[in-house]
Amino acid sequence: MKLKLILADGSEYIGESFGDEPKGKDCFVDGEVVFNTSMVGYPETLTDPSYRGQILVLTYPLIGNYGVPAEKMLEGVSTMMESGKIHLRGLIVSEYSEEHHHWQAKKSLSDFLKKHKVPAIQGVDTRALTKKLREHGVMLGKIAPESTKYSKGMDFEDPNVTNLVAEVSVNKKTIIKGKGKKKATIALLDCGIKHNIIRNFLERGVEVIRLPWDYDIAELKGKYDGLFVSNGPGDPKMADKTIDSVKYAMKEGKPIFGICLGSQIMGLAVGADTYKLKYGHRSANQPCIDVDTGRCYITSQNHGYAVDAKTLPKGWKTWFVNANDDTVAGLRHNSKPWLSVQFHPEASPGPEDAAYLFDEFIDKIAK
Repeated sequence: MKLKLILADGSEYIGESFGDEPKGKDCFVDGEVVFNTSMVGYPETLTDPSYRGQILVLTYPLIGNYGVPAEKMLEGVSTMMESGKIHLRGLIVSEYSEEHHHWQAKKSLSDFLKKHKVPAIQGVDTRALTKKLREHGVMLGKIAPESTKYSKGMDFEDPNVTNLVAEVSVNKKTIIKGKGKKKATIALLDCGIKHNIIRNFLERGVEVIRLPWDYDIAELKGKYDGLFVSNGPGDPKMADKTIDSVKYAMKEGKPIFGICLGSQIMGLAVGADTYKLKYGHRSANQPCIDVDTGRCYITSQNHGYAVDAKTLPKGWKTWFVNANDDTVAGLRHNSKPWLSVQFHPEASPGPEDAAYLFDEFIDKIAK
């Protein structure tokens, strides 16, 4: 079956279906079309909740060659991937490998997509498509049957006008014990967390109180050592309840660490502003510079918004900057134990250069 990607400007890209094939009332799939330049790690990428509402273009030309690992969950945390399901609305690749080979593979990428009812198209000139997105910026798009004709009045659903964080967060409080002797207890506001972040805390002996995005942190009555704010999809300004909880934890003087969306939320909590990037940062090779040391780290990133450095209040500073475009890649308070990074120190996929940041946060809790 042939499917078509239609962009809001009328551009069309036709290819072969290798995922779920939309039928009936679900024959059209809308989303924000974005691209990712990672060479490997598609199982982790597809299961990253930060892609909620998006149609993803993978620039690496060969996808599916090592299959997909087992979908195993332990205490609500995936053992191999970044969540228990695929969150993006569609996948676009240049070439899909019909055969896969890997010792951990349990199924093909095609079967994985079909199970989670996600359409996918192969045979598209992803180089040309990515160049268009870089020049124009991210665009709304639609996956539809080949026979669909574009018209100026065609409706394209914009996922950014909805609270995507509410769709991907957990719905109840849970407690997960860390490995070995307990070093600390953190309250974790789940805005669509990548599960490798949780795994990193558990491996370091940290007990995790996993909370919904809109949980009132005051209900914990201070019975936690530090607050962590996770990554997630969409506009950070819609996570109003999370912002309120960060403000409350700051009043309590608790150490706070935020990753990705969590960094934007921290900025908003202290009065800074955020803005939408032209085409975002989505890859496993983004260079970020520690302003204090001058050292450059290669990082994994997936976001479409950033903190405006000019709006940071007194006492706050830019900690990391993206070496490609000088956008804020991390925040830090001059005296309080509050820090955040726009990138993913847990990687998945990507380098582990910045994994030390988990230890830095835990050290602040221990003081």
